[in-house]
Amino acid sequence: MRIDVRLFASYRDAAGVSRFELELAPGAAVRDALAAIVGKHPGIARGGRVLTARNREYVDADSQLAEGDELALIPPVSGGVTAREDRIQVTDTRLSIDAVLDAVQAPEHGGIVVFIGTVRERNRGQRVTRLDYEAYPEMAAAKMHEIAARLESRHGARIAMHHRVGELDVGEMAVIVAAAAAHRDAAFAAARAAIDELKSVVPIWKKEHTDDGSVWIEDHA
Repeated sequence: MRIDVRLFASYRDAAGVSRFELELAPGAAVRDALAAIVGKHPGIARGGRVLTARNREYVDADSQLAEGDELALIPPVSGGVTAREDRIQVTDTRLSIDAVLDAVQAPEHGGIVVFIGTVRERNRGQRVTRLDYEAYPEMAAAKMHEIAARLESRHGARIAMHHRVGELDVGEMAVIVAAAAAHRDAAFAAARAAIDELKSVVPIWKKEHTDDGSVWIEDHA
């Protein structure tokens, strides 16, 4: 059987390709596909455990594959196209605070908390010249919707998350998260949980450019 393999960020750089077909024996599992992929491109495994997504859902190594499946190898995320509605966006255009506020404001909301992440000029003791953000856009939008729906139910809040992709200069906004609720405690809790989950599970990566070169950042500082 044949599956479609997609690679992103540091894995794409290690393999030198972003997408290819892989032929496997019928009944093969994700671990079989990983063994074949890493055998051809050993650089992919240098960072440790590789996360995988089958048809845009995270799966473990024992999951079975079928003809025509899409298997994405997901580097550690650091957290374009426009997503399905105004409150959830992965976009290559400049972010707007007003647009995010408009997506969550309502008469019943007495408190709105907004988090803005920008490109800082120094990191790890080096001068940053720019960041390049890359996403697996279809899966990123879906995961952001899942996070928002779960946290809205838990906190009685309304959440908006907009993330920029592409080249960003120092000082530009990379992400805006807003949470609105009847009371401030719920808004603060929902906003904090939303940005933490976005940076830990949504497949968006950043490459940091400094005076000494560039590197994919695989932590969440």
